[in-house]
Amino acid sequence: MRLLLSPLHQISLRVELLAGLSTFLASMYIIVVNPAILQEGGLPFSAVLTATVMVSSISTILMGILANNPILIAPGMGLNAFFTYSVVIGMKIPAEIALGIVFWSGILFVLLSLLPVRQWITSAIPATVRYGVAVGIGLFITLIGFSKAGLLVSDPVTFLKAAPLGMQQLHFFLGLFLIAYLILKKIPGALVLGIGFTTLISSLRDFSYEKFAVQSIFSMPDFSLMGHINLVDSLQWSLIPVMFTFFFTDLFDSISTFMGVAEAGNLVDEQGDPRNLRHSLLADAVATVLSGFFGTSSATSFIESAAGIHEGGRSGWTAIFAGLLFLPFMFLSPLLALIPPHATATALIIVGLFMMQPTRLIQWHNTREAFPAFLAIVLIPFTYSITKGIIFSLLAFSVMQLLQREKIAPMLLVVDLLAVVALAFGLI
Repeated sequence: MRLLLSPLHQISLRVELLAGLSTFLASMYIIVVNPAILQEGGLPFSAVLTATVMVSSISTILMGILANNPILIAPGMGLNAFFTYSVVIGMKIPAEIALGIVFWSGILFVLLSLLPVRQWITSAIPATVRYGVAVGIGLFITLIGFSKAGLLVSDPVTFLKAAPLGMQQLHFFLGLFLIAYLILKKIPGALVLGIGFTTLISSLRDFSYEKFAVQSIFSMPDFSLMGHINLVDSLQWSLIPVMFTFFFTDLFDSISTFMGVAEAGNLVDEQGDPRNLRHSLLADAVATVLSGFFGTSSATSFIESAAGIHEGGRSGWTAIFAGLLFLPFMFLSPLLALIPPHATATALIIVGLFMMQPTRLIQWHNTREAFPAFLAIVLIPFTYSITKGIIFSLLAFSVMQLLQREKIAPMLLVVDLLAVVALAFGLI
């Protein structure tokens, strides 16, 4: 395949380097947050951190070389929550099988990126469903964030209730408000600074030199999860809906990101579509395959890449520089493991906030458009299942189309049929 990376004489390396740094600072919270989430599913923090760094670095560099786009790729928020809370914990699927599902969803993504069927799928899934799913995942992440912060606890009568306030919650709110202020002032790395600040003030009460000694901060990378996947059992028929959910969410996360950054940086082709979209999707698809192999949930393109574009990044060199900046953090697993859950929760809440933006695109005055989106928005957090939210949203859209005697895309009918079979046999 033809490489598209811009020649050095056509770009300013200084601008691209600064842009890569900005993109990295806006996205590096994933180095800590992703292991913290997957750890709850039984995966070792240090191994997931190594996997996160490796996948983010290799995939982002590949994006720069293959697609010449200033876009960072890393394990996606929402996808990691689905992996841990819905698949591993909720469905009680062993982690090695779940990683196999991620791997095969990436293979499917690669094949569809190479074949001219991407247009069929993107046109089959209604925009209102995509908007609803994005908002629903945002609420899901927010719910997880408040839970990790210790603000919500289970209750046998009301299901959830507010927990008593203490110092942990106070530290959480101080970090959360700091992030909001830094974002308001457009300061790069706001999420990372907020997590660091919350960790610092939380550590002051039990600080010890030994805890932060050099020998306890650095360590060699943990590759124990690399290749630790079950490729055979992950191909069971009962797991097809799970694989579809990974694929669906990854695909439309990527397309939405490409559209967003293309609009922000005028990175479009002659037809007005995102530049080098096919190559970008292929890089994203390969990243998902690598995710399953190295031992993390699916990687996807990060909308935080807009930070680098704002700094002038326009070529793949921005992505290459951002990808290289991940590598040193492979050796800091013990230090990053000291970050408490309520510190990473600050980032989850802010990411949830960002994912509320598609609400303005939903046609709330049109029941045919609003009803499917509403189901996705409420079912994803209320059922603790992204799969159920997507499936019922798609079915609702199809039913509304039938009632209105409107045409339904053939690919959507296929998806609906698979969803009905999965629901009928209790596969999800």
